[in-house]
Amino acid sequence: MAAMDTAQIAAQVSQLVKDCENYRDELSVDRIKAMEYYDGIMKDTPADANRSKVVSRDVRSAIKKVLPSVIRTILGNDKVVEYQPVNEGDEAAAEQATDYVNFVVFPESDGYDAVQDAAHDALKLRNGIIRWWYDKKRKVQVSKHTGLEEQALVQLVADDDVEVLEQEQYEEQIDTPQGPQPVTLYNVKIRRVSEYGCTKLAAVPLEEFLIHPDAISIDDSPITGMKTRLRRSDLVEMGYDREKVDSFPASGSDIEEEEEEEFTRRRDAFDENDSIVKALQEVDYYELYVKIDADDDGIAELRRMVFAGGLAEVNLLEDEEWDEVPFADLITERRPHQREGNSVTDDMAEIQRVKTVLMRQTLDNLYWQNNQQPIVQEGTIANPEAVLNPKFGQPIRVNQGIDVRGAIGYNTVPFVAEQSFGMLSYLDQEATDRTGISDASSGMAPDALQNMTAKASSMIEAAGVGQTELMVRTFAQGLRRVFQGLLRLVIKHQDKPRTVRLRNQWVTFDPRQWNADMDVTVNTGLGAGTRERDMMMMQVVGQQQEKLLAAYGPVNNPYVSAENIWNSVSRGVEAAGLRTPDLYFTKPTPEQIDQLQKAQANKPDPEMEKVKIKAQADTQKAQLDAQLQREKMQQEAQLETQRITQEMALKRYQIDQELQLKRQTSAMQMLTRDPVSSVNIGGDPG
Repeated sequence: MAAMDTAQIAAQVSQLVKDCENYRDELSVDRIKAMEYYDGIMKDTPADANRSKVVSRDVRSAIKKVLPSVIRTILGNDKVVEYQPVNEGDEAAAEQATDYVNFVVFPESDGYDAVQDAAHDALKLRNGIIRWWYDKKRKVQVSKHTGLEEQALVQLVADDDVEVLEQEQYEEQIDTPQGPQPVTLYNVKIRRVSEYGCTKLAAVPLEEFLIHPDAISIDDSPITGMKTRLRRSDLVEMGYDREKVDSFPASGSDIEEEEEEEFTRRRDAFDENDSIVKALQEVDYYELYVKIDADDDGIAELRRMVFAGGLAEVNLLEDEEWDEVPFADLITERRPHQREGNSVTDDMAEIQRVKTVLMRQTLDNLYWQNNQQPIVQEGTIANPEAVLNPKFGQPIRVNQGIDVRGAIGYNTVPFVAEQSFGMLSYLDQEATDRTGISDASSGMAPDALQNMTAKASSMIEAAGVGQTELMVRTFAQGLRRVFQGLLRLVIKHQDKPRTVRLRNQWVTFDPRQWNADMDVTVNTGLGAGTRERDMMMMQVVGQQQEKLLAAYGPVNNPYVSAENIWNSVSRGVEAAGLRTPDLYFTKPTPEQIDQLQKAQANKPDPEMEKVKIKAQADTQKAQLDAQLQREKMQQEAQLETQRITQEMALKRYQIDQELQLKRQTSAMQMLTRDPVSSVNIGGDPG
């Protein structure tokens, strides 16, 4: 079999698109009903005439409870996505890609709006579709400049993208050191034409999305794409031939399409009866990604085909081989073996319908109590209008001879509204059991609304948080495809380095060297509970880290590293609701971590220091005690010497005194003897 020509390819694509549109039309019934229930329009539950028309808004209430937690958990972190290296040497590129996509590409691509819109569609309409593409824009700026010197004028018009529209030359006297001098000045009007390209993300309306009914996923579908309406001028601006675009028929005003898109598509720019310029007419625009074996090699290749105004060969604008389908299908609750997921509307529609009926009946019962039906005997009231249309202070006149108490009565309607309140409470509990969405899902603790034990409150909160976390994780799995496609777009279309300001520093990114097949992890944050719960979790983590650091030390700790500590600190700041931890803490660089580890390694062990200090203190104390002992012994020796000396001096003094006393005694004795004898004593006898 020979390769297919363009006409055959267009015919097959046309049949595939027809299958997709029939499938879309079947699903549109449920989508329209879901939108009506969300908006409080319940055509399947009409209100009786002259009765309560109140509508219970359970679908809207449940979605508004859980949507903030889903968005906060995914988009509440600085790093929504993290890229993981797949080959050795990709670590630095993966870190650069993470920073570049999170802080530059994702915000520039309107990613926050796209994710929020897709999450809203998934909760309400079962599926949310995100599309990514590279948008090239042609920017035209017209400006006026006055009082330019010749050199400044040359610099202004030197660029190739600048066109001078008007120019005026004049002379003016200016003061110089040499005196007034004439100077030629210029006034110009220029037009600058520049091309600007950037990545884009957007949620695709489900009534514009096309996918084959047999597909279980986007990768499994033989055709995926979108059908929308674009003005002819938009197509010409995209680079398509103007004559060919003008030959396409304008979009029709099919009644079925108008009913299908009544709640979602934008309004027509002009009324059909108005005469409008052709450039503003809208035409059907198809952007399709088709798997088809056009070259007859037995393998279906992916092709990107663009049609406008129809699906015939003459309507084909582009046909080329392509590398990926730039659509992601996001759901919050999976249905096994099906592409469509479950929505909050599927679980809440029946409850909203029953509650609407009960609320109407309850209010009607209250209305009967407040406005009782009068019973009047005919011919007894002189002014019947006072009973039929009562006014404050207006008398009711009774005919002569009629008993007033018997003239007017009131129909007694039993008050049964109290019985409805119990059923309404039961339905609220049933809604929580079906969806898992409660007050805890919106970040409010259940015990803030009712009196219950702390344990019961914690159990209810944990149940609600668990259901919400499951929604977040399921939704995040679909976002992985989005960020993989976003990275491929950046690598494919950014053909030169780009310098941007990141964390108060100018950083240059060159995606051309990155690996487009990096693994992707969508950061789902700490959980979907309250901020208090998240902060308590991080406090527990920090306390465990402190214990491990104290037990094993800061150097070569097998359990806690500097990066672990930074993650704990930064996540704690994010849990407090502050999006930029860098404003409060500084992340250490690898060089600073190495220096800190070396300083810690060279730093002596505190326990050994204590032992050394104690030993030194003991030595000094021993030396001091020995010195004191020596000084004491010296003092004692000196005192003993002084004592001995004093004792010897005293003994000598005593001996001297005794000798002197003896001499004096002897002398006295000699004086008291006989004088002759005394004279002859010692003399010569002759």
